[in-house]
Amino acid sequence: MKAQTVLEALDELFPDAHCELEHADNYQMAVAVVLSAQTTDASVNRVTPALFEQYPDAFALARADLPDIERCIASLGLYRNKAKAIQGMARGMVERFDGAVPDSMEELVSLPGVGRKCANVIMSECYGLPALAVDTHVSRVSRRLGLAKPEDTLLDVETKLKRKIPKERWIKTHHQLIFFGRYLCHARNPECGRCPFEGSCRYGKFDEAKVKH
Repeated sequence: MKAQTVLEALDELFPDAHCELEHADNYQMAVAVVLSAQTTDASVNRVTPALFEQYPDAFALARADLPDIERCIASLGLYRNKAKAIQGMARGMVERFDGAVPDSMEELVSLPGVGRKCANVIMSECYGLPALAVDTHVSRVSRRLGLAKPEDTLLDVETKLKRKIPKERWIKTHHQLIFFGRYLCHARNPECGRCPFEGSCRYGKFDEAKVKH
C-alpha cells in the first residue's frame, strides 16, 4: 500500500491525534514515557499526579528512596523495574545535564531506562524535533499496512517509515498510527469492518506472534 494513501486515510480518521500522556514539563514527559512501556497511557496518567507531587523534578527523584517510588507506581506492571529505570534516568540527568532532559538521541539513550523509542517520543514531544517513535501500535500497523515487512526489526520499521513519510509529518503520523492501532486496528480482534484499508491489509497473512521486537 502506498504511504500517501495511508496518510490521507489517517488524516480523515484521526485529524487530532495527540500524545495522551499527561505532563506539565519535559521532566514529567520523560518519566511518563519510561513508565508507559508495556502498559496503557491511562494507567500511567493515574499514577503520575501523586508521583510528581512527591518528586517534582529530577533532583527529588534522584535522591528518593527506591521503595517509596515503587509504592507510588505499584499499580503498574513491572513497577519495580520501572522505579529503578526512572530513578536511574533522573540520576543521569542530574549528574550530567544539571537536571534537564537532553534533546539529542545520543544523549537521551545514554540515560538509564531510555531506549530509542522513548528518546524519539521525548525529542518530538518536549522539543518539537522531527522524530518518529515505533511502539507496539506503530509496529503492528506498519506491518499490516505493508509499510514494513513482517520480519523487520523495530529499527527497520522506523527507518522505512522515515523514508516513506515526509519529515514534516513524522510527529503527526506517529500519533495517528498510535490512535489507529489503539482505537481501531487492535492487536486482537481488529475492527476490520470499519477500516478503510480492509481488503488491502495483511492482517491474518503472516504469523504476528513471530514478529521481531
